[in-house]
Amino acid sequence: MLADNGLLIAALGGVNEIGKNMYLIQYDQDIVVIDCGSKFPNENLPGIDLIVPDVTYLQENQDKVRALIVTHGHEDHIGGIPYLLKQINIPVYGTKLTIELIKIKLKEHNLLRDAELHLIDADSTIQAGSIQASFFTTVHSIPDCLGVFFKTPEGNVVHTGDFKFDMSPVSGPFPDLHRMAEIGKQGVKVLLSESTNAERPGFTPSERLVGGHILDAFARAKQQVFISTFASNVNRVQQVIDAAVETGRKLVLLGRSMINVVSVAKELGFLHMPEDLLIEAGETERYPAEEIAVLCTGSQGEPMAALSRLANSLHPKIEILPGDTVIIAAGAIPGNERNLSQVIDNLYVLGANVIYGSGSATGMHVSGHGSQEELKLMMTLMKPQYLIPIHGEFRMLHQHRQLAESVGIPMENVFIVQNGETIQIAEGRASLGPKVPSGNSLVDGLVTGDVGNIVLRDRKKLSSDGMLIIVMTLSKNEKQMLAAPEVISRGFVYVKDSEELMNQIRDTIMTTVNELTEIEMSQWGLIKQMLKDNVGQFIYSQTKRRPMILPIIIEV
Repeated sequence: MLADNGLLIAALGGVNEIGKNMYLIQYDQDIVVIDCGSKFPNENLPGIDLIVPDVTYLQENQDKVRALIVTHGHEDHIGGIPYLLKQINIPVYGTKLTIELIKIKLKEHNLLRDAELHLIDADSTIQAGSIQASFFTTVHSIPDCLGVFFKTPEGNVVHTGDFKFDMSPVSGPFPDLHRMAEIGKQGVKVLLSESTNAERPGFTPSERLVGGHILDAFARAKQQVFISTFASNVNRVQQVIDAAVETGRKLVLLGRSMINVVSVAKELGFLHMPEDLLIEAGETERYPAEEIAVLCTGSQGEPMAALSRLANSLHPKIEILPGDTVIIAAGAIPGNERNLSQVIDNLYVLGANVIYGSGSATGMHVSGHGSQEELKLMMTLMKPQYLIPIHGEFRMLHQHRQLAESVGIPMENVFIVQNGETIQIAEGRASLGPKVPSGNSLVDGLVTGDVGNIVLRDRKKLSSDGMLIIVMTLSKNEKQMLAAPEVISRGFVYVKDSEELMNQIRDTIMTTVNELTEIEMSQWGLIKQMLKDNVGQFIYSQTKRRPMILPIIIEV
């Protein structure tokens, strides 16, 4: 499959999609994995909690997998790690904040005791067989981020991680341009660079600008302030803390991930706050409304997150009242727009003053990803011979390729790949290599792999047309019906308003069973199938709907 002593680069997730980032580089008998993230399901996956990468290729080659290097602590880069480690227990390398966030996840899955976790920083070096990894500091919307510099016998490879060139970050360190330029001077064969903002011209504004807008909104608010952002955006959380202190407000944390991240970041020194700032949600009644600020999860409109529960007046200890200010300090991830719009509508219904959006009108959010000029700056510093755009939908990858051409990288040296496609470097030249297994693993609860297409098809059918349960009692010897069939509707029709239809369904059932009894049909499987067919045809003729029909036969 792989040429002897060749270099293989592949994406197992993160290209032609937002989220689920996972990449690998392989030289001969050594594989290093970069990130293992998750992404949210859409409405076509009912009941699914998460989507994580398919790691079949790593399972098939687990004796070659030397390390998992994690660039930073966002969910789209660490969310799949527990499910990977259930399959393959490999060493995990990350910075101190990243490792602590991973520990929280592993503890939930009872994997922490057996996990092999290693701390790294920008000065670390890892030798993974024939592959050497070193690092450089980047700036993103979470602290402790790194890019990765790989040295292999076939050439040097750089993975940027998520980055922007924010030269006035809320808290250091600054992006290490000197180290990036030094790497570029050593020669970069392949650059894997993120593409999230490849469509946006110019430079991404500094995170520091958001702090002033948050402080201004807190100062102008006459009552309670509720603000929702990503829990992992520690720099944004620090600015909320600063605004609460400046305006004399106590701060309430809502949402498990928010509480966990704040606790970890504070312990590691990434967050600074007075000891008496935080109060519990049940203590808010002891303070005037103008002295309360609430920092919560749910900026993407997730149905079970704190902000959604507040917007639907379902939180048991605190509520949004008319005149309160609600700030959504995050941009919608593609696919989450509908849920977020519904939450915003509900907030307006409650009479709240809602501030949202990332435009100049509100200034409550700036991206953590570099825009076009920053992507060009990264390519100029690294001077790669080949570019693989990653981390983005196809249009973003395509735009990144055009940016590469504008800084002198020939278009034929830019590879836009699908998940599972590989780039093979041999004798100094890059070409498309063999495909490796890839795709989505669906998480339902704490497990993966037990929800397939048939289960999803049934869930979709149940969600669209409901279910009809037919319970019949038949004599064991005569195969005669001993009582009228019981018909139970769940999600199909409201029985009390559809008595005539239900009576007609019972008649169809009895007719079917009597016909089968006359021909002495005694195989329960065939009886059930005939009931499904006949009742299904009748219901469709009357309602143009196809509920799931579940016959249950009780033998007496």
